[in-house]
Amino acid sequence: MEKNMLFIFDAHLDLSMNAIDWNRDIRLPIEALRLREEGKTDQPDRGRNTVTFGELRKGNIGLVVATQIARFVAPDNPLPGWQSPEQAWAQTQAQLAWYRVMEDRGFLRQITNKEQLDNHLQDWQADQANCPIGYILSLEGADSIIDLSYLERAYGYGLRALGPAHYGPGRYAFGTDSSGGLGQAGKDLLREMEILGIILDATHLCDVSFWEALDHFHGPVWASHNMCRSLVNHNRQFSDEQIKVLIERGTVIGAAFDAWMIVPDWQRGKSKPIDMACNLEKVVDHIDHICQIAGNAQHVMIGSDLDGGFGKEQCPYDIDTIADLQKLPEIFKNRGYKEEEIRGIMHGNALGFIRLNLK
Repeated sequence: MEKNMLFIFDAHLDLSMNAIDWNRDIRLPIEALRLREEGKTDQPDRGRNTVTFGELRKGNIGLVVATQIARFVAPDNPLPGWQSPEQAWAQTQAQLAWYRVMEDRGFLRQITNKEQLDNHLQDWQADQANCPIGYILSLEGADSIIDLSYLERAYGYGLRALGPAHYGPGRYAFGTDSSGGLGQAGKDLLREMEILGIILDATHLCDVSFWEALDHFHGPVWASHNMCRSLVNHNRQFSDEQIKVLIERGTVIGAAFDAWMIVPDWQRGKSKPIDMACNLEKVVDHIDHICQIAGNAQHVMIGSDLDGGFGKEQCPYDIDTIADLQKLPEIFKNRGYKEEEIRGIMHGNALGFIRLNLK
C-alpha cells in the first residue's frame, strides 16, 4: 500500500454473495480468481471481478458494510430467488457462516458497537498489513426474515443495517421496478428495527414504500448505494425531493459504481463503459449533485456495490479493481473540494454516522 493513501470506508459490498452464490474464493489474488473463471458464462461478470481481500487491502479499504442477501419470490414473480422465506433464511445463514469462517481465518473482523469500531480503526492505523478488514453486517432485502423473532435473532448475531426491499415486490416493502406500500408487516418490521437500533437502508425502496418508511420509522436512516434521478432517470435513483428529505434526517448517501446508474441510456449486456464515457468523473457528478443540494459535503459516502452482480463490463472504465477507489481524492481535489471534505467523503461522513448510531 502506498503511503498517504486515504482510508476508505465502503458502505456496500456483497462479499458473501460472491463467496456463496457466485462460488468465488476472494482470498485469492485477483489475477488468479479471474483466470479461474475464464470461459465461464453462467454470470455476465465471470473473469471480470474487481473485489478480493488483497485488493481491499491494497486500496486501504479497511472497513466495509458487508451484506447478506436472499430474495423470496412468489409463483408469479419472474425474478430469481427462493420459493419460501425459510429457504431464503437458510441461504443468509450460509452466507453468515462464510463470514464467521473468514473471521476465524483472520481475514475479517465484525464490528457491532462503538468500542469495537474505535479499536478496529486504531489497529488498522497501527498495523494495516496484519489487521483484519472490519465489516458491519447488513441485510439487503428483508424477505428472509421469517417473522420478527428472526429479526431479533439476526440482531443477536450482529445485523446492524437492513434494507426492507431489493428488486421487485417483497414481503415487507416494494423495491426497484415495482410499486406499492409497506402494509402492516412492513410497519411492524420498522417498529422492531427501531426498538433494536437497526439502521434503515432506504436503498431500493420504491417511491411509495420510501415515503411510508420515512413516515413510520424514527430511527437512523441511510442509503448505502444510491444515485441521482435527475442525472439518470430511473426509479432506482433518488429524486431531488427524496435527497432533500434524507439530508434533513441527517443521513449519508453512498455512491454506487454500477454503470447503468451512473450514465443515461445504458443498455445492459450491450453498452460498454468506454463507449458510454462511464468513468469516475461521472460518479463524482452524482456525489457533487447531492453536495450541491445539501450545501455541503457532509451527506455523501462511498457505497461502491462493486461485484454486486456486475464486474468490469459494467462499472467505470478507469476501475480495474476496487483498489482504484483511491483515484477519487484527486478528482475531488481538482473540482475544488477541500482536504477535510474529501476525507469526509472517503470515510469520515460514514464513520460519523456509524459512531452516532451504533449502541
